[in-house]
Amino acid sequence: MEKNNAAGFKPRDLDEVPSVDALLVELGTGPFVRDTLAAPVGRNDSWTGVTTSGRKVFVKHLIGTGPDVRSRMRRLLSFERFAEGLPTAALRGPAFLGADETAALVAYEYVEGARSGAELMIDETFGPELAENIGRAIGLLHGASAPDSVEFDVSLPFHPPSGFLRGLPLPVFESLSFAELQGWRLMQTDTSLVEAIGELRAREREAPRVPSHCDLRVDQFLVTGDDFLVTDWEEFRLADPARDVGAFAGEWLHRSILDIVTTRGDSVFADIELTHEAVLSRGVEKLQRLLPLVRAFWHGYRQVRPDLDGSLATRATAYAGWHLLDRLMAGASRTSRLSGIERAAAGIGRAALITPERFVTTLGFEDHPGEATSEGSDQGTHERAWEGRAA
Repeated sequence: MEKNNAAGFKPRDLDEVPSVDALLVELGTGPFVRDTLAAPVGRNDSWTGVTTSGRKVFVKHLIGTGPDVRSRMRRLLSFERFAEGLPTAALRGPAFLGADETAALVAYEYVEGARSGAELMIDETFGPELAENIGRAIGLLHGASAPDSVEFDVSLPFHPPSGFLRGLPLPVFESLSFAELQGWRLMQTDTSLVEAIGELRAREREAPRVPSHCDLRVDQFLVTGDDFLVTDWEEFRLADPARDVGAFAGEWLHRSILDIVTTRGDSVFADIELTHEAVLSRGVEKLQRLLPLVRAFWHGYRQVRPDLDGSLATRATAYAGWHLLDRLMAGASRTSRLSGIERAAAGIGRAALITPERFVTTLGFEDHPGEATSEGSDQGTHERAWEGRAA
């Protein structure tokens, strides 16, 4: 379920995809009532609507190359089998209704009245309590036993794509925007960054493997009151738990950088020139404002997973750094050139990847979450971290 969008967009004509209604009939819900349909935002074709039985349903059609779609479908279905034995409070997705593997279709119960985590982030109602509960839910997912009856993907996730740092395949090169080509050139010519990503991938191979989402973003959270679900389990596998932890932290680190050029969180409006010094100063302020959410998340995570491998926090920090670069490339696909603030985000991501040890405390990944640190100490740590950004 890419995103819960009440207004929606015009969906693909179901006459072009008769297998959608065929699946719904097979599942016993009846076909869609056409004038109730909407299409949530996402890279796949999808439909939400009421069926003839009165049930509201979400259907997704996975799009991509044959091998890619088959792999995503296998991982998604392995999660649904695994989820049957998860603890109640563990991270889970919307109620799964069924699938047509041949047609690459999956159907879920529609989550009525939910708001995405991205909406809550933007309107600043994503609070520490929700962050802590999400940390606890991800910790329970990571700590859940993996039964022999479930076939897990144990391959390493594609990202960060080490091969692309050496050169882009011609079909990929031809499909990219100019801004994306700029982004890849910046990374490919940065020897220190390339080496850091290679080291992170090496550490990942040696890390403990646990059930992990592996593509976590706040827009995938569907929040209804005190409850929440997460969507898009197509990258689910046994993987380094630091991936999910780092992705959550990376989302808030990314938000703090984007907020440098906004008035969000400012007590008064100030029309200032964004010099290097101003970017550093405002970056620290925005980071301090949002990091309590990462600390609350980490506190919840450690409550249910108190015994962690010694380098998880460092790897999670490096993954948070990669998350900024990944978000940079996602944004670059929709524009013709990289903006200054996007380059600043890339610089912070680069610093976190190359020297993650410097950022561990900054992100709040203390050994004992909840321990108080002095404001002055935090300020100095944040400033030193931000000074590591690219010029």
